[in-house]
Amino acid sequence: MNGTNNPARLKRGLLACAMLASIMPMAATAADAARYPARPIRIIVPFSAGGVVDSVARIVAQKMADSLGQAVIVENKAGAGGAIGTDTAAKAAPDGYTLLAVSPSHAVGPLLNASITWNAERDFRAIGGFGMIPNVIAVPASSRLMTLKSLLDEARAHPDALTYASAGIGTSNHLAAALLAQSAGVQITHVPYKGQPEALNDLLGGRVSMMAITVAIAQSHVKAGKLRALAVTSSRRYPGLPDVPTVAEAAGLPGYEAGAWFGLVAPRKTPDAVVRKLADAVAQAVASPDAAGHLAELGMDVSAQTASAFDQYVGGESRKWAKVLKASGITAQ
Repeated sequence: MNGTNNPARLKRGLLACAMLASIMPMAATAADAARYPARPIRIIVPFSAGGVVDSVARIVAQKMADSLGQAVIVENKAGAGGAIGTDTAAKAAPDGYTLLAVSPSHAVGPLLNASITWNAERDFRAIGGFGMIPNVIAVPASSRLMTLKSLLDEARAHPDALTYASAGIGTSNHLAAALLAQSAGVQITHVPYKGQPEALNDLLGGRVSMMAITVAIAQSHVKAGKLRALAVTSSRRYPGLPDVPTVAEAAGLPGYEAGAWFGLVAPRKTPDAVVRKLADAVAQAVASPDAAGHLAELGMDVSAQTASAFDQYVGGESRKWAKVLKASGITAQ
């Protein structure tokens, strides 16, 4: 009997072909990972060039290129509070050639914008974290409030009488101050502005009571005697203002932490082997004295996080700020 007409043999042949077909993509994936990177890598920054997220990404990208042996190109794709660039990255091929520079908006954006379809935990996986730029809880130098404790005591005695400025709803300034008020159980009126410069001008002019200001901007005004720093919002004291206590220290609020954190993520299905190579490159970049120095100039408290640690951190941030925004009565629009 002809072998091609033997049903059992034909079935075995088809099964073998099916198994081979299933194995071939895995083999190709493993081979691609071994050769990675074979061409330039792009990092999408979902904000305009010249901003802090862009500056951080460019510092790290340059050092990553040195260790990976390929160009690492930063591409700005701004709009919709970071949603446009993030959506582009979420839909990119999960091959390690498109990465996304992230900051707090990565976790907070979906909580504020109902049209966002991506999810930080579901659609992305971490490459690594770089560190945090804390805020400084500051009041005008003319303010009679000398400590954070006195500010909170005043807020308890006169609910909603004090005001705090921010660069807008959902910004790092807003979230840090909102978390402070909720953690301390006080009511302070939020006054949002179009940006940090406008908010800072009114703080300097004494038209608002306080503001959580990016440390890189705050410290020059503090040292010039125009603002009084009451506390930093990080979990440890900021090296540039060593005499300023943390919020946890100054207000007796253990566990309080808020600030602008930064890192890199990739589309969720990016292979483990590729992620490991990228994570090693990020770790080397952040450990570089040159890069660390430039990041510190931006006000960053440099503290590298592994891929798994950064994944957990981003997830925790999403859940933390969901609670804060809900308590503030802010929902996605």
